[in-house]
Amino acid sequence: MPGFFSLAVLVIFLLAVVSIVRQWVQNNNSPRLTVEAVVISRHTHTTQQPMAGDPTGAHGFHTTIDCVVTFEVESGDRLKFSVSGREYKALSEGDRGRLTFQGTRYLGFEPQYQ
Repeated sequence: MPGFFSLAVLVIFLLAVVSIVRQWVQNNNSPRLTVEAVVISRHTHTTQQPMAGDPTGAHGFHTTIDCVVTFEVESGDRLKFSVSGREYKALSEGDRGRLTFQGTRYLGFEPQYQ
């Protein structure tokens, strides 16, 4: 049974790598677009994982914070992107400006100041 478990883990790992590479290639082949947009929501998602493979957390936890911003473009479509903490702090709901992206890859947002 240990051989089957190891094979299953390897297959899952390889499928994840293939998925990541496929998305990277798809993004690279997508056009870079810059559109007028408004920030309609921002939120964070926090996950904690035990360190050193200890499920009890006796060695502490590794915390990951994903910052997500949702933009609405002129057509009414909503686009959700993971952004850096620095970008997240700089954006507020209601900000209007020019959103630049390539496929699912966030490239930047230039706010319009009135």
